[in-house]
Amino acid sequence: MAIKAAVIGYGNIGRFAVEAVAAAKDMELAGIVRRRASGPLGDIPVATSIKELGDVDVALLCVPSRVVPMQVKELLALGINTVDSYDIHGEITSLRAELGPIARHHDSVAVISAGWDPGADSLIRNLLQFMAPGGITYTNFGPGMSMGHTVAVKAISGVKDAVSLTIPLGTGVHRRMVYVELEEGADFSQVKQAIQKDPYFVHDETHVFAVGDVNNLIDMGHGVVIERKGVAGKTHNQLFRWEMRITNPALTAQIMVAAARAAMRQESGCYTLIELPLVDFLPGEREDWISSLV
Repeated sequence: MAIKAAVIGYGNIGRFAVEAVAAAKDMELAGIVRRRASGPLGDIPVATSIKELGDVDVALLCVPSRVVPMQVKELLALGINTVDSYDIHGEITSLRAELGPIARHHDSVAVISAGWDPGADSLIRNLLQFMAPGGITYTNFGPGMSMGHTVAVKAISGVKDAVSLTIPLGTGVHRRMVYVELEEGADFSQVKQAIQKDPYFVHDETHVFAVGDVNNLIDMGHGVVIERKGVAGKTHNQLFRWEMRITNPALTAQIMVAAARAAMRQESGCYTLIELPLVDFLPGEREDWISSLV
């Protein structure tokens, strides 16, 4: 029986989530939830509330991270499983602890931070950690557009539009290049100060520039290089490198769809990706995957 999935939000990630659900043979798109419903998109129902879509097994929250906690709680209370790409790293542990009891009380499942980082990259870091328990791992993002950082800038007063680019400096250190299109009458110095004090930027070298048209700078491409030099047992100099170049929202959406499938296979509660069996992300029968991959 197909998993009925709803997409909450129809921005960059939401559009790719719709495509990813449509491509999944074990899923059915129940519809899209937007703040303003403007009629169906082709044959896809569009609503302002998930309650208007009928039966929904799992909701993909393609919304800014700062509104994720509230929306997840509302959906879990309806008995609907949820998946999000919450990317405020320092708050993931506390969010998991907060959502777990709610999910268990309503016999539902929340999979949080199911993007590419945090998310898929977290799985890679865990893999390298158990392969070489001693040592150090560096995650180097970019060069590319950070969606979470871009959304954070757009929420700042005086910003009409924006894009935030991440430039890797090596050893896990990054430079943030922020380009803002200002609202009429906005004070650039105040906008710049607000950006540099925002939690998304406060720990990195951040440069802010005013531009006439942000659209000329937008490229959804991104990437990451994860490197670990460590010790396996008592043997030193174990070297690992994981690299990928991606279209940011498309990969995030695909990971969320796989996590939605995994959510349907868990006991009630709140999970991060590293807690879920990898085989649960894959369609079909577990035994078939085991026989083909071991």
